[in-house]
Amino acid sequence: MKRIALITGITGQDGAYLSELLLSKGYEVHGIVRRSSTDSFERIAHLREKLRLHQADLHDQLSLVNIIRDVAPREVYNLAAQSFVPTSWGQPLLTGDVTALGVTRVLEAIRFVDPTIRFYQASSSEMFGKVVESPQRESTPFWPRSPYGVSKVYGHWITVNYRESYGMFACSGILFNHESPLRGKEFVTRKVTDAVARIKLGVQEKLKLGNLDARRDWGFAGDYVRAMWLMLQQPEPDDYVVAMGEMHSVRDLVETAFGHVGLDYTKHVETDPTLLRPAEVNELCGDATKARAKLGWQPEVRFPQLVAMMVDADVERVRREIEFQKL
Repeated sequence: MKRIALITGITGQDGAYLSELLLSKGYEVHGIVRRSSTDSFERIAHLREKLRLHQADLHDQLSLVNIIRDVAPREVYNLAAQSFVPTSWGQPLLTGDVTALGVTRVLEAIRFVDPTIRFYQASSSEMFGKVVESPQRESTPFWPRSPYGVSKVYGHWITVNYRESYGMFACSGILFNHESPLRGKEFVTRKVTDAVARIKLGVQEKLKLGNLDARRDWGFAGDYVRAMWLMLQQPEPDDYVVAMGEMHSVRDLVETAFGHVGLDYTKHVETDPTLLRPAEVNELCGDATKARAKLGWQPEVRFPQLVAMMVDADVERVRREIEFQKL
């Protein structure tokens, strides 16, 4: 029987890596995309002929019902969200409607069409916020510090609620920061590696950042989507923290990235108070013991490799841009 999966947020970083993984395992992969006058398919361009894309919106219940009914997936991965934390302060209502209520709409559509479909919800380490213990594990209380974090808490608990209320196979992956060359340039990791490439190649002079002392648990997105898939292959649904278990500061990130191309970051990085968050999350570090033990999940890419991978990709991209401009 053909294995069919449906991914919301398929055009994002995680959607691209998850699509590659599922296709490699013989799945028929469908994705939900929003109606737009311009395409934003760069991350999945190399997969377009193998994917089946459908227009729908997490704001629109009927469109979700229709697609789930027509596609008849056995697995649904909900990766769609307003996922940039700083934007959530500027657009808190939009963030709540998509990142929180959007989860409920997908779950309701599944319950209405076929409650035996297996569901994955992309939860976030930002739910832990002002952490009460370190490292954070599945039992750690949530204390979100942004509208995004609050919305993710809702999405997490509504997933638990549908699992317990209706017996649905609904899982949440509490993923800590996971990055790659496909990360959007608004996120700090990619902002740094893009700037390193531009400074190295002489098209930028300075990089402005906010809190250099904030510490995060960074891993590779390609490793983390394997954990998503493994969760839906288990005999029983459950929630899992997915993390590396080690923290690095933004300063560590900057030093590693600049050092990879032989530059001293102190000569190029400036702090900008306007980039500080209204309520800061100072440190996050995950304990993935449960995922390692029950899922057999192991990450393959460590922090220095990840940073080098991202810097190298951005250097190559910026070099191509410079050469194109010369034509």
